[in-house]
Amino acid sequence: MATPKIQELKELTRIERIGAHSHIRGLGLDDSLEARAVSQGMVGQIEARKAAGVILSMIKEGRIAGRAILMAGHPGTGKTAIAMGMAKALGDDTPFTMMASSEIFSLEMSKTEALTQSLRRSIGVRIKEEAELIEGEVVEIEIERSITSGAKAGKLILKTTEMETVYDLGAKMIEQLQREKIVSGDVITIDRASSKISKLGRSFARASDYDAMGSQTRFVQCPEGELEKRKEVVHTVTLHEMDVINSRAQGFLALFAGDTGEIKDEVREQIDQKVAEWREEGKAEIIPGVLFIDEVHMLDIECFSFLNRAMESDTAPIVIMATNRGIAQIRGTKFRSPHGVPLDLIDRSLIIMTKPYTAEEIQNILKIRCEEEDVEMTEDALDLLTTIGTETSLRYAIQLITTASLVAQKRKASEVDVQDIRRVYSLFIDIKRSTQFLKEYQEEYMFSEIN
Repeated sequence: MATPKIQELKELTRIERIGAHSHIRGLGLDDSLEARAVSQGMVGQIEARKAAGVILSMIKEGRIAGRAILMAGHPGTGKTAIAMGMAKALGDDTPFTMMASSEIFSLEMSKTEALTQSLRRSIGVRIKEEAELIEGEVVEIEIERSITSGAKAGKLILKTTEMETVYDLGAKMIEQLQREKIVSGDVITIDRASSKISKLGRSFARASDYDAMGSQTRFVQCPEGELEKRKEVVHTVTLHEMDVINSRAQGFLALFAGDTGEIKDEVREQIDQKVAEWREEGKAEIIPGVLFIDEVHMLDIECFSFLNRAMESDTAPIVIMATNRGIAQIRGTKFRSPHGVPLDLIDRSLIIMTKPYTAEEIQNILKIRCEEEDVEMTEDALDLLTTIGTETSLRYAIQLITTASLVAQKRKASEVDVQDIRRVYSLFIDIKRSTQFLKEYQEEYMFSEIN
């Protein structure tokens, strides 16, 4: 007697990358734009988050475009986190582009072209078009195969609450029905232009059937009225995507290649003209998005001058800039200005200041990061890590969480304790201790210039 083989079911673990701001879910504001102390991964920075919330509501209402917002503050005070929170709160429909200033100098294109592409990535076009659809509940599907040629042919019976119609099926339609696993009782739509079949769900009338249905099964009402309907379909694309599609021989495939190269001004002018025509006809509307430029002080005077002019355009997005510099030299000049940004650009910007975190806020942030990184930590260890974060920097304290967890795992502990924090604190030094070490032994280093 043969023994049956027992199949081992291996547990599938989901692979997740934990980033520096992966815990951010939004800005943590209530309906009246008041900032909660701890909400949606955001902690502290009450005034800055309120200001960001006001900007966010103006963006959603379409009242603000071609404006600049400058977020300035100490390093590690949550400027990028606020920008990420704004991106999450805006949703997928509003374009949000993030870039670092240093990217511009490393791309194989001119600085102004790189900025132009980023600006146009941040401007969405909502295109409306009418589509002819056939929508109904499947009553019966009949498929016949020819004995001689082997070709497939069939009939599809669809119904609504008011009528029932028989449609002839070709080989391609039969293939789609089989691919989508459509059976009697499913509610489907057929696009007449492309012949694409979409399954909406299962009819409520078949909910009592004794079929093997999973928890994912979606039940919908049987459609009413006529089978053939005209529906408004809305597509949202960015101006940059339209530029790429129209400037390359391979069309939309160039979007997946990534290497878009420089795009001619003539192409952009034609796109802008076409979009303007669609707006007049009511077929499209512009969605001003957000371009977030981190470390904006790294841009040079040419880029700042270009941004000044670009923001005066009718279709310009909202430009949010972040910097941690004080009075600094404007790159490409010998002049110094606040935040390393020219005064004329600062003058047209709304400035949001971020302040250093308190000890209580640092502790709340560390708790959130422990949850995000799936690390259990004792209260004493958390207090010690908070003290380290207050005396050194928040970023340094956050980086000790995972390393302390690994040390705790080595001694077979389920929680990170004080001894683990002390161990990693001695292994990895912060900037203050590193500077002190360099001052003591600077003579032994090469090319030392510290007096």
